Amino acid sequence: MKNLIAVLFAAFAASSVHAADDCAAMAAEKKLAGAAKDSFMKKCTADAAGTGSACQATADEKKLAGAARTSFLKKCEGDAKGKDATAACEATASEKKLAGAAKNSFVKKCVADAQAAH
Repeated sequence: MKNLIAVLFAAFAASSVHAADDCAAMAAEKKLAGAAKDSFMKKCTADAAGTGSACQATADEKKLAGAARTSFLKKCEGDAKGKDATAACEATASEKKLAGAAKNSFVKKCVADAQAAH
């Protein structure tokens, strides 16, 4: 039993280090720095560890409870989904080499479609 616990602990520690390395690499790729990098790293490592979202961590830091916490989490997670959809749509528009009004129109429709799907 002690060996099993030791193996599980070692696997968890290795996966945590690997997740941190992956998050650091993604932050570097996105050229994030300062508060933006800190926020990204916090969310990325929390998501990788499966311990909750950055929104939950922020709610914990703000010591929110009850209806205030529920309201905050709903808005925060909705905003995060919108940002994810926008980023994905922007990337697709770039791949298609869209610019100007065509890009704006594509991104607007893409984000609306993504939000309707959720």
